[in-house]
Amino acid sequence: MRSRFRSDRGLTVRMTVTLFLLGLLYVAFVAALIALLKSWVLVVVIAAAVLGAQYWFSDRIALYAMHGRIVEPEEYPQLHGVVDRLCAVADMPKPLVAVSNMEMPNAFATGRSPDHAVVCVTTGLLRRLEPEELEGVLAHELSHVAHKDVAVITVASFLGVIAGLVVRFAFYSELFGGRGRKDQNTVAVFGAVMGISAIVYAISFLLIRALSRYRELAADRAAAQLTGRPSALASALTKLTGDIARIPTRDLRTAQAFNAFYITPAFGAEPGISRLFSTHPSLEQRLDQLARISTELGEAAAPGKAG
Repeated sequence: MRSRFRSDRGLTVRMTVTLFLLGLLYVAFVAALIALLKSWVLVVVIAAAVLGAQYWFSDRIALYAMHGRIVEPEEYPQLHGVVDRLCAVADMPKPLVAVSNMEMPNAFATGRSPDHAVVCVTTGLLRRLEPEELEGVLAHELSHVAHKDVAVITVASFLGVIAGLVVRFAFYSELFGGRGRKDQNTVAVFGAVMGISAIVYAISFLLIRALSRYRELAADRAAAQLTGRPSALASALTKLTGDIARIPTRDLRTAQAFNAFYITPAFGAEPGISRLFSTHPSLEQRLDQLARISTELGEAAAPGKAG
């Protein structure tokens, strides 16, 4: 079933190119590891297991990490009501609805497909937003599900996870030389694997962040067009960003690992150089885009402008 969220050709092209480039990088990475470690079975089994776990269990992993739980309509009738209305307007399956008992005001979507998705909000967000602002945030998250970019980000991040695991595995295994090998050979293989893993991680890191920044702008556009109220989403983004900035950085460190999934990144008051590698565009960029959409919708709705 095709949802009524407007298709975004730019997002589709970027997702395709990112997955293609990461796929080539993945093949080269696995080939290099097999050549160095002389054990293709172990390399392929570990890589396949991690990819499968990320694809099939990403929603459960994210919910568990962020202390979220699935809630029923009886527990949160207003929240379910907004999701019901938006899904009806967008003509898409209703995802599971979850709530995380966290003071940090935020929301995220996860899942491998529109039929296996979860939209989660924190209790901090529910306490701060007005109904129309909540609608804008939920429309943003539902657009991630409809455009399937949540699944793409999940799969794309797999390569970086594998590279990180290889580096850790190097310290705790004997794959880099048995007792009969010379120490110099062991050190050389160890260094080569570490170097290749670092390069792979860096490339995948940059590709994923570039895609993530665009997909957030795409979700803002789709949400504003679906609800017809860009100003409500702009108000929510301004409020959430300001409130998160007041939370001590040390309290945000755990949440920062999931920034690519949040509607607003978990940055403290002084993000510093981390902004350069952010998963999200700046608040100013997002507000400027929403202001343009608001103008366009106003002009389209004005008498005498149609046709």
